[in-house]
Amino acid sequence: MSSQTPPPPNSDTDSSAEDVHLIRLQKFLAATGLGSRRHCEEYIETGRVTIDGEAASEFGVKVDPETQVICVDGERVRLQPRRYYLLNKPTGFLCTNNDPAGRRRVIDLFPNEGQRLFTVGRLDENSEGLILVTNDGAMAERLAHPRYKVPRTYHVQVVGNPTREKLDELRKGVRFKEGVFRVSGLKYLRKQGKSTFLELTLHEGQNREIRRMMARIGHKVIQLIRVRFGPLNIGKLKSGEYKRLTDWELKKLRDMMNEKHSPDIRHRKGRKSAVPGKGRPTHGSADKKTFGKKSSESSSKSRNSNSKRGASASQQGTTGRRIIGATHKKKTSQGRRK
Repeated sequence: MSSQTPPPPNSDTDSSAEDVHLIRLQKFLAATGLGSRRHCEEYIETGRVTIDGEAASEFGVKVDPETQVICVDGERVRLQPRRYYLLNKPTGFLCTNNDPAGRRRVIDLFPNEGQRLFTVGRLDENSEGLILVTNDGAMAERLAHPRYKVPRTYHVQVVGNPTREKLDELRKGVRFKEGVFRVSGLKYLRKQGKSTFLELTLHEGQNREIRRMMARIGHKVIQLIRVRFGPLNIGKLKSGEYKRLTDWELKKLRDMMNEKHSPDIRHRKGRKSAVPGKGRPTHGSADKKTFGKKSSESSSKSRNSNSKRGASASQQGTTGRRIIGATHKKKTSQGRRK
């Protein structure tokens, strides 16, 4: 057989070359904008996803989007260019893609260009303000995950004038069945008639969190507007208006996610200076051989000096007393000069 004979078709070389174009099914579905990977797994589990006409039954199956036809509810899905929008959500719109009652949805505010858009997080129907709309499922999932603790800032108008003690309750935390809800930032803005405007900042978004906390302390919410989400702010967007994220805004958003998830930041602790002789060897202890010569030389010098002292002591007598008369005279003479 010649040395130039090609490898058999079932060799590892061919399989690795084919795997370059393969991607896990739920990852591909999330990349098309259907939602998070968890939501895409629900599509697979309920039999709504087909591959080349056959129902997909495994989460981890790999597909080649270039050669295979992947459909959801009978409609083929494809990878789309990433889209990122900032919307000033008006009241009366839902942050959902499917509403059996046929109510107005946030995605209805965008032109139907064949792209699957969805909101990052939620604002309830009666709330308004800044919300991120995208078809990037991976980014949306990360931004909504509690571990990133993306700050969300709201301007809230409430009935009455909450006392300092009541506002302190929001900082300390209010207990609900889901856990303890608390604000990470609170600022008094102004009073208007029999209502008060507050600025509240949260790091974990729970369902109707602010409304429930304010109701618990006895001050019903009249109006709730989200003005900031992470590094993004509502700016001059009017209600119902949206804009594409700039490259700078997108970079700030990604930098925030990378910073929140950085192991160096999550595990960074102050280092105590090492104590010689304990724990790891210090720089000085590593050079024992180098300093050993100097120490032996110094010890030999000290022995020589001790021997000289012994000789002088033997000359002074056997009483064992040291004769310090000359030194005493020197000190007293110096004292007189002073």
